[in-house]
Amino acid sequence: MNETINIQLVESLVQTIRSLPAAEQSLLLEKLLGELPYPSTRELAYLAEQGGSFDFWHDEPDLYTLEDEEAIEWQ
Repeated sequence: MNETINIQLVESLVQTIRSLPAAEQSLLLEKLLGELPYPSTRELAYLAEQGGSFDFWHDEPDLYTLEDEEAIEWQ
């Protein structure tokens, strides 16, 4: 199969898409790619915990204690 690629057309389309507002870019991606399932926050946390990428922290010394600085207030 011998197809000619129209690079100029592709570059023009990319430039046009990048000039769209974010909401329209998002809608276009949804139409082109279909609805892709995104992992939830809980699923991402589970993957990070089980994946082993952060296991090196278990070997790190505790550098700070609660007495070192002001407590962080979560809102």
